[in-house]
Amino acid sequence: MTMAFRRKAKADGNGAPKKEGSIRRIYTAYKMTRKRDRWVGVICLAWFLGVALVVGALLWFIFPLIAIVVAIPAGFLAWLIVFGRRAERAAYAEVEGRPGAAGAALGILRKGWQVQQGVAVTKNQDLVHRVVGRPGVILVGEGNVGRVRQLLAVEKKKHARVVGEVPIYDIVVGDGTEETVTVPRLAKHIQKLPRNITPADVTDVLQRLRALDAMRPQIPIPKGPTPTTAKQARAAMRGSTRGR
Repeated sequence: MTMAFRRKAKADGNGAPKKEGSIRRIYTAYKMTRKRDRWVGVICLAWFLGVALVVGALLWFIFPLIAIVVAIPAGFLAWLIVFGRRAERAAYAEVEGRPGAAGAALGILRKGWQVQQGVAVTKNQDLVHRVVGRPGVILVGEGNVGRVRQLLAVEKKKHARVVGEVPIYDIVVGDGTEETVTVPRLAKHIQKLPRNITPADVTDVLQRLRALDAMRPQIPIPKGPTPTTAKQARAAMRGSTRGR
């Protein structure tokens, strides 16, 4: 009994970190959101009270016994929806304009999408990310718009030699002008692209792209926050290379 307790205490103290609970995650997200959106608490509370009162008042005349039971969850659901949208906007505002922001936005693409960040990187921190899905191959470039368009053109030719007739889309991330797509709209823009290939074709394309990636030089990815200057990037790369 004592040995088992010690093993448990050791695992709790020095083992893998405990999973963060739902309430804790919401609280952490709230603190981060409030830095960008100071009125998020007041607005979400107003939605909670408003929806709860309206639902409660409507049900009071029909089913008074369950009015409160239904009204509170309804208000909480409204709170979650409003808070989620404002938290998402705050998160995009936090990363927008920084190197790697588009790659972070692509992280919300889940089932059916294969995302590869930084398939092409330049010394000026222009990046090309790759998404493979039912539309085909989507190349997403971020950085200086002029340089990124040239980089995308080069990458598009490389990918065309490998994937054959599979459609290849190129997207430039920017401020929404000059035929660019903003970071907050990037994932939705990709999800709206037409379905051109089957799931079996997606698997075949991924296998072909492995050969293309194998010919690329291995670029060490810096750990921690994304460097904001070329000097920081070089220092981070030296550190990651030293650790190999």
